[in-house]
Amino acid sequence: MKVRFQADADLNRRIVVGVRRREPTIDLRSAREADVAGRSDPEVLLLAAQDGRVLVSHDRRSMPGHFARFIEKRASPGLIIVSQSLDTGEAIEELLLIWAATEAEEWRNAMGFVPL
Repeated sequence: MKVRFQADADLNRRIVVGVRRREPTIDLRSAREADVAGRSDPEVLLLAAQDGRVLVSHDRRSMPGHFARFIEKRASPGLIIVSQSLDTGEAIEELLLIWAATEAEEWRNAMGFVPL
């Protein structure tokens, strides 16, 4: 099964638009579509998990800790932290590569960083 993504409210919207433009068949739900703006990190993780989506965020400071606590209690489709210093085009390419080269099961309870 292909990876399905959920953008966190802090994820650069240009990344979401660019990924969708480059690969129209990708399942990447924007923060606006999921109504995650203003929600706490644990709530956002729960919403993504309930819909079977890997959360994509720029929040390197607090999201990894929330994720670690989250997976102690329940399963998560995964978390990808995208560096804010990464060029938008590179971030788009990295997410497309993850989508093309991995399966959803590989991300279960896993956290990845872009770039590594």
